[in-house]
Amino acid sequence: MSRNAELARVFAEIADILDLTGANAFKVNANRKVARAIEDAGEDVAHLATADPARLRAIPGLGESSAHKIEEWVRSGRVQEHQDLLASVPAGVPAMLQVPGLGPKRVRTLWKDGGVESVEELRRRIADGSLPQMPGIGAKTLKGIDDALRFLELSRGRVRLSEAMPVAEALVAMLKQVPGVRRAAFAGSLRRGRETIGDVDLVASGVDHAPVHQALRDWPEVAQVIASGDTKTSVRTRHGIQVDLRTVDDDRFGAALLYFTGSKEHNVRLRERAQRMGLRLNEYGLFPDGAAGDAPPQERGVPPVASREEEDIYRALGLEWLPPELREDHELGEHAPAGLVSVADIRAELHCHTVASDGALGIRDMALEALRRGFHTIAITDHSRSQVQANGLDEARLRRHIAAVRDVARELDGRIAVLAGSEVDILADGSLDYPDELLAELDWVVASPHSALRAEPDAATARLIAAIRHPMVHVIGHPTGRIINAREGLSPDIATVAREAAAHGVALEVNANGARLDLRDSHVRLCIEAGCVVSINTDAHSAEDFDQLRYGVITARRGGLAAERCVNAWTAARLHEWRRARR
Repeated sequence: MSRNAELARVFAEIADILDLTGANAFKVNANRKVARAIEDAGEDVAHLATADPARLRAIPGLGESSAHKIEEWVRSGRVQEHQDLLASVPAGVPAMLQVPGLGPKRVRTLWKDGGVESVEELRRRIADGSLPQMPGIGAKTLKGIDDALRFLELSRGRVRLSEAMPVAEALVAMLKQVPGVRRAAFAGSLRRGRETIGDVDLVASGVDHAPVHQALRDWPEVAQVIASGDTKTSVRTRHGIQVDLRTVDDDRFGAALLYFTGSKEHNVRLRERAQRMGLRLNEYGLFPDGAAGDAPPQERGVPPVASREEEDIYRALGLEWLPPELREDHELGEHAPAGLVSVADIRAELHCHTVASDGALGIRDMALEALRRGFHTIAITDHSRSQVQANGLDEARLRRHIAAVRDVARELDGRIAVLAGSEVDILADGSLDYPDELLAELDWVVASPHSALRAEPDAATARLIAAIRHPMVHVIGHPTGRIINAREGLSPDIATVAREAAAHGVALEVNANGARLDLRDSHVRLCIEAGCVVSINTDAHSAEDFDQLRYGVITARRGGLAAERCVNAWTAARLHEWRRARR
């Protein structure tokens, strides 16, 4: 685990235990914000604590108190407040918060009134019926907790964006076919494009809500109906994903979509702005505030100032509509960057594999697929010789492969540019997997780390910088080598790496494969700050893999990347001029 990950865990556990012990919400949320800030930092915050304390304190979300705790952790390997809080609760209690449906209040009740001190004990005591009567936890609630525990065993926790989005899209398509439905969309962290998703939130509008909820309950992939009422239904799919559906009248759809998209922090900022303007914002709309009565305006029949469309609400607040990917709690401001990159902007695929290594299609078929998708350039980048398990090419095979790529390039000349490239391993010492004279024969070089992915941050940083400084390299592919939910990968100082890439005219890659999304969104922001260009590639091994482009674009948009800064969005003339400059 990287030092950033360890520190983020410390602050997240502080927040959890404060919540369990009834601390005020401000203190709980402040520690959660610090944990997120450390996760998103993109550089080793522990290193900053000693090398550049002022820069540490400049990280958005970190205050003087949290900086002192980080410095304490660097000095002693622990944070005393964290240790004291851990000692105040049984060791297994915080983990109970991970059970779906168990919030701090219920966990506190189970612990204090029921004597339950771990997930394992909870499971056992539900099974043997030994739990006493507790306030707010009756037989029906216990049955729901038992069902959640069973599904928890089947689930790996949060699912990848690329796993959740197809499920959500299928559900939205199904709901739109229900008679009377006007609009349907997914919301929540999925709409914001987070790399992992806790559950799928859906919003639908129509004249009759009951058939919509029935349609979700009857969906063949539903394994359990958790709860269902007039306006909300919650289910779990056979793969353990929870789906929450809210239905609203069509004139309130925009307000509901905005509210349930979040993030929580973004909603808070909008509500605070509304209050300063003498308005009140909630899931039903934007209302005039200050009218007589204690009930919310929507319950008093007060018509909303805006509610039908998200854009109407932003406009009424004096703001531009903000793309969902930017509605997080970081310092991108209240306006989207000009020319934010989109899937339609991408005109080149610069990292893909054929049957020469571990791909499914030949050179010509991959090129034709790229042409079918409207691209002006494709770089064929099969694996280098160290990737034995991926059928990496030795020097003799690579030379024959270059000749084969050039044959296809001549055949398709005038329709699409086909580049002879390679995804060359960055070895542990920072050297590349082929000699320079062979690299010089290539049109395009993606240099990527695939092995020795547990190196210390300083070594990982030096390794990537060595590859950046190599005169034959165009792009650093998936710079950390992480696999979401499976492998942490390297923890280099991305801010330093990005500055070095900017100085040498090398791009850093957002690998769009749903298991990678590497660079991650916070890293993209660091690239922008450093003046480094970014390449978004699918790492395609088949025709279907081109469809994953959208996940890379979503990740880049979350980082605020404009199309102007993405080499894949450049015209053919500009891209190839930049490419040749590296030679």
